[in-house]
Amino acid sequence: MNTPNKLTLLRVILVPVVCVLIGVGLYPWAAAVFALGALTDFLDGYLARRDGLITVFGKFLDPVADKLLVLTAMIMLTEKGLLPAWAVVIVAARELAVDGLRLVASGSGKVVAAKMPGKIKTTLQLLCVLSALLLKNHPVTLALAIAMAAMTVYSGALYFKELWKFVWEPKDEA
Repeated sequence: MNTPNKLTLLRVILVPVVCVLIGVGLYPWAAAVFALGALTDFLDGYLARRDGLITVFGKFLDPVADKLLVLTAMIMLTEKGLLPAWAVVIVAARELAVDGLRLVASGSGKVVAAKMPGKIKTTLQLLCVLSALLLKNHPVTLALAIAMAAMTVYSGALYFKELWKFVWEPKDEA
């Protein structure tokens, strides 16, 4: 197994650690572990592209690991009253909808790489979680949640605009 895939697996392993740390109220520790997970997200992609180590396993597990880490932290923070539930619902709905759309499009041979709005969305998600963990119910956290939700909707709309035709156009089965 190559280094990028090991980093992705590490991110999956960190998910229950973040969950427990938030659950017991050790927010600075949860922030540190969450930040480590975010760093592995950046590093695994960078190394995979730089060294030509892109694998089917990595293409599958990397986005799953990202969503597990972010959504687990967000759900736990919502339960603790540190993140608004509406923001988490928007993020979860967008991720499910876009992944479903990507799946349908991939059946037609269309693969869509992440674009800048999606990268901004991810950055805002990471900052929002870290803010909730470190600043708790601070106005900055609410501002980040609003910005995150807006960018989540915007980036999701871009995916739908680009991929919607793959849902409605008949697939040539011949």
